Amino acid sequence: MAYFWFKAFHFVGIVVWFAGLFYLVRLFVYHLEADQQPEPASSILKTQYTLMEKRLYNLITTPGMVLTIAMAVGLVTTEPTVLQAGWLHIKLTLVVLLMGYHFYCGRLMGQLADGHCRWSGQGMRGLNEVPTVVLVLVVLLAVFKNNLPVDVTTWGTVALIMSMAVIIQLYARKRRLDRERQLVNSNPEESMTT
Repeated sequence: MAYFWFKAFHFVGIVVWFAGLFYLVRLFVYHLEADQQPEPASSILKTQYTLMEKRLYNLITTPGMVLTIAMAVGLVTTEPTVLQAGWLHIKLTLVVLLMGYHFYCGRLMGQLADGHCRWSGQGMRGLNEVPTVVLVLVVLLAVFKNNLPVDVTTWGTVALIMSMAVIIQLYARKRRLDRERQLVNSNPEESMTT
């Protein structure tokens, strides 16, 4: 019975952790783009985003990570032979990488609060897709275990990453064109003379 409790709360932890990671980097995007606003809006937005980021990281994302890992340890204690499975070694490697991503986000949060972050909004959008790829791979490993079709998974992962890169580029282009249209519409006399 303990196995099922550990597994249930492991899933809860995963959902909370990933939700936090997805939203945290999205807040970073908005935080960076607040520079495009005039004062005092820019300062007000940055202050608000800093507060939201800290609360999300400390009250949701980090506890989600801790719960995920604690319940995973509980699962392994109820079924220690699973540690010999090759699929689990890959999954644990991905989790360690995700933990590194988590702590890197904490570092970025500090840089944003200090006004020293070198990332662009578009770069952050790309960074925001890292947990998506990790999530897909972890779920596939958990479902297929040692029967994971490596060829299909590899090509699917490559296609997923390429699709995300194309979507991010298309979205950046759309935003740029929208800004240009907005400038033209806000200054119709200047656009006629140029």
